[in-house]
Amino acid sequence: MEQRIKEEIENNPALEDIAEGPDEPKEDSAEIENEGEDFKENESNENYDDDAEEFMEESEEYVPAYKLTSSNYSEEETNRESSFVDSSSFQDSLHFQLGLKDHLNERQQMLAEYIIGNIDDDGYLRRDLYSISNDITFQQNILTDEKELEPLLKIIQEFDPAGVGARDLKECLLIQLKRGEHTDDTTKLAITILEKGFEEFTKKNYDKLKDITKTDEASLKKAVNEIIKLNPKPGQAYADAASNAAQVVPDFVVTNSEGELQTMLSGRISSALRLSPVYVNMSERKKGMDKMQREAASFAKTKTDAAAGFINAIKQREDTLQRVMQIILEYQQDYFASGDEGKLKPMLLKDIAKATGLDISTISRVVSSKYVQTNFGTFLLKNLFSESFQKESGEEVSVNEVKKLIQEIIGAEDKMKPVNDDALVTLLEQKGYKVARRTIAKYREAMGIPVARMRKEM
Repeated sequence: MEQRIKEEIENNPALEDIAEGPDEPKEDSAEIENEGEDFKENESNENYDDDAEEFMEESEEYVPAYKLTSSNYSEEETNRESSFVDSSSFQDSLHFQLGLKDHLNERQQMLAEYIIGNIDDDGYLRRDLYSISNDITFQQNILTDEKELEPLLKIIQEFDPAGVGARDLKECLLIQLKRGEHTDDTTKLAITILEKGFEEFTKKNYDKLKDITKTDEASLKKAVNEIIKLNPKPGQAYADAASNAAQVVPDFVVTNSEGELQTMLSGRISSALRLSPVYVNMSERKKGMDKMQREAASFAKTKTDAAAGFINAIKQREDTLQRVMQIILEYQQDYFASGDEGKLKPMLLKDIAKATGLDISTISRVVSSKYVQTNFGTFLLKNLFSESFQKESGEEVSVNEVKKLIQEIIGAEDKMKPVNDDALVTLLEQKGYKVARRTIAKYREAMGIPVARMRKEM
C-alpha cells in the first residue's frame, strides 16, 4: 500500500502527502499548461471506481513493506554505532573469508568462489562435487575434477559460521565438534556417537548408543546434550539476525479500558493525503480564459478528480478494515477481554462475512495478513479463526482449545517417557474431549510437535 501511494503521488501532482508537505508552489499556470499539453498527447483513462476493492486484494502470504521497521542490530552489535544486515551478507562473509586465504592461487580462488556460490542459505553444499566440477568445465571452460575441488571445500569448511560447507547434517555437526583440539572426553564421545551411531542418535535409540560407544548413561547424556547444542543450520544465523531486526507494525489496536473494549486502525493513511490547493484552484474554469488556460484547467480538474477518487478509495478500504475488525471484536469479546485462549469461540470466515455483509473473499484478504495489537500480545487475525469441536457434554468449543490442551499435556509429560497419541486420546477423554487418534496426530503435526519417540530425552 505504501508503494502504491508513493507511485500515485509521483504520477499525480494533484495528490499530496501532508507529512512530506506540498511540492514547490507554481508561480503561474505555465507549468500546468505545459503538463496539460503533455496530458492531451498521452491521455489515459484512469478509473478509481473499483480501487477500494483492488486495494483489498493483497496476497495471503505477502506482508506489506510498511508493516516492517528495521533496526538491523544483532545482539553482539548493540553497542556499535551502526550495523547493517542484508540478504546477501552470508555469501559476502564467505567471499570475504576466502579473500583472506592469500596462499591460494588465482585458479584456486576462482574454483573456491564457484563452490561458495553453490552453498545454500542454510550453509549446506547440497550438490556433489562431481556435478559442480562438470558445471565449471562446461560453463567456465576450465577442466577440473572432484580431486581438485575437495581440498578447497575443506578450506571453506574452516570458515565461520562453524559447520558451513557441509554436505549433510552429520558432516555439519562433526565440523562443529572438531573445531579446536577437542581433547575433552565429552566432545570425543560426541564425535564417536556421530561417526559410529548417527542413525541411532537421530532415532533417539539411547540404549543402542550405549552399546555402540560402550559408555555409561551419565556420560552418554552429557555427549548427547553437547550435540543438541550445535547449530544444524549454520547459515540461518544471518537470516535470523535479519528476521529478528524486523518488527511487525500492527494494523489494528484493541484497548481495554476498565472492561470497555475498543478497536481502531493503528494509522489511517487517508488522513495523511490531500488534494493540492494549487491544482484545486487551477481546475476552476473562469471567464476570460484563453484556449491554453482552459486546457490547463481541464488537465488540473482531471488530475484533481483522480486524486479525490484515490483518497476516497483508500477511505473505503479503511472503513472496510475497521468494520471487519469491529465484528471480530464483538464475536470474540470474552477472549479480547481476558486473553484466555480457552475463551476463543469457533469462528469461520463465513460467520464474519454474514455479519458484515461482505464477500467471504474480502474477509479472507483482510484477516490473512493483518496484525492486531492487544495488551496480551500482537498476532495475526487469521489465528482467531477455527472450526468448532463438540465436547461429550454437547458444548461447542474452538478447535484451538483442544490444541491448547494437547500442548499442555505434552508440555508437562515425563520426557523420559513421553505421551504417545493413544495416551493423548485417553487423557483428553478424561477431560470430556472425545478425539480420534488420527485427529490428535493432525493437530499435533499442525503445531509442529513431533511424535513421542522424537520427544524422548535421557
